[in-house]
Amino acid sequence: MNNPAVALGIDTSAYTTSVAVYGAEGLVAEARQILPVPQGQRGLRPSEAVFYHVRHLPRLLEQLMPVITGRPVAVVAASIRPRPLPSSYLPPFTVGEGWGRSLALAWAVPFRPTSHQEGHIQAGLVGAGWQAREPFWALHLSGGTTELLRVTPDFPGFRIEWAGGSDDLYAGQFIDRIGVRLGLPFPAGPQVEALAKSLDGEPAPVPVSMPRLIEGAWRVSFSGPLTAAERLLQQGYTPAQVARGVELALARTISRWIRRATAPASLLLVGGVAANGFLRHHLRETLPDYSLHVAPPELSRDNAVGVAALGWRSLTQPGED
Repeated sequence: MNNPAVALGIDTSAYTTSVAVYGAEGLVAEARQILPVPQGQRGLRPSEAVFYHVRHLPRLLEQLMPVITGRPVAVVAASIRPRPLPSSYLPPFTVGEGWGRSLALAWAVPFRPTSHQEGHIQAGLVGAGWQAREPFWALHLSGGTTELLRVTPDFPGFRIEWAGGSDDLYAGQFIDRIGVRLGLPFPAGPQVEALAKSLDGEPAPVPVSMPRLIEGAWRVSFSGPLTAAERLLQQGYTPAQVARGVELALARTISRWIRRATAPASLLLVGGVAANGFLRHHLRETLPDYSLHVAPPELSRDNAVGVAALGWRSLTQPGED
């Protein structure tokens, strides 16, 4: 009996190289590698990210070769830009696109381009076990994005409408920058969360950012809370107090933002910051009238699972998945 076909997905984001194989039974296999950032630095230049993706992709694909060899690849999908907009561009994504198009040509199969944001949304749906049929809200929180989105399923992907975002720092930048100040490695999300869990006492009083309606869209800002958190650290608050204070300020800001910008409905939380357990718990406590959907942490962080799943969906018919 022939082995069933699969889709190969590739995602080369700002800080993670990812590949995944997806089929009729769901996720078959995946591999990913975080790009190294020197201690004390707050990120990589795009050219540095491109260099690491070029090095990482062959090794990651080699890890999946036993799966790819055993089951024919019917489609190759890759995220070619950060968002599904013609103006959206970031050099690291050209690496995944180039590999994807080349592999599709070599295997004589279709190439399915998508965006990093659509991949996050689909990975969130896969991880949450939710087959969304109607429009829903999605909150994309990461080091490169803080956006509230109105998402309409539009086979095989989505129609996405922007409903609001950050004026300055993204949610992930807020966490990463205070993490670097605390001497933690970049990206600092998991380390900040672990530090906050060690708190024995009251958190530092990091202020909440109040959502503002500007030109019909609800905006938030994190530069003020970051400055306040850095000042509190200088004033003698412990790293654990500041870490929990940052988490609390972020969670309260996000909760108020959702309340101001939307009515109770289905809400999908995606992106690397969505992996934070304190944030998830706070949103469940403060938004009980919303139907909150959250993927496991590993499918919230950058991955190619959603990209591969979108590739697989392009081979099926509406309603089959």
